[in-house]
Amino acid sequence: MEIKKYILTDETMNFEGRILHRIKAIKDFYCVKKDELGGWIETEDNLSQEGDCWISGEATVYGDAKVYGNALILDKAKIYDNARIYDNAKVYHNAIVKDNAKVYGNAKICGTAVVYDNVRIYSHAWLYGNVMVYGNAKVYGNANVRDEAEVCGNARVCGGADVYGCAKIGGDAEIKSDGDYAVYKNNWSSGRYFTWTRSNDMWKVGCFYGTGEELIAKAYEDSKKSGRCYAAIVNANRIISNNNN
Repeated sequence: MEIKKYILTDETMNFEGRILHRIKAIKDFYCVKKDELGGWIETEDNLSQEGDCWISGEATVYGDAKVYGNALILDKAKIYDNARIYDNAKVYHNAIVKDNAKVYGNAKICGTAVVYDNVRIYSHAWLYGNVMVYGNAKVYGNANVRDEAEVCGNARVCGGADVYGCAKIGGDAEIKSDGDYAVYKNNWSSGRYFTWTRSNDMWKVGCFYGTGEELIAKAYEDSKKSGRCYAAIVNANRIISNNNN
């Protein structure tokens, strides 16, 4: 017979059309004390009765999402759809994990980070700030993704890489260290940032994703000034990259 560690209380709230229940511990475990109130879940399927996993504060877990192992969901974090959080993973602050995303190992997600689609975050990876990770991307090892950075497509961020600022990593790029990408700013017109990735020698500028030559050609379609400016950066980056090889 399963020995429960928490129950659903009679305290409920209507959250985005779903009825969520406040949980309450019915025994001591990990750092949780008996009778301590936790966060909100839709059903007991959302939070395992086994292990030291817990949901606290105003955090919500609902839909088909599951939290198990020793995972912790804290503060105002939201876990929903078919997301899975397990092992020793921790999601807190105002972070969101949804769709079919999985967070496990010793990974941490916090701030206002949003993780969705089929993303995998694991090992000792840490996401914080206003980060977005989506598509089939993976972040693992001791990698950090922070600030306003985005990782998408089939990109991999691993090793000791630190992806930060306004970096946008996409396609099939693999970032293992800080030297595997470079971020530049369009100071001559839009002021937006754009990113080059070493592993596939590709550029991401807004919705554009392609080679340096394709970027230059596209820029010339906008104006001669834009074309010349992008060409100067692409060519300078190529020289720097070759010298560092």
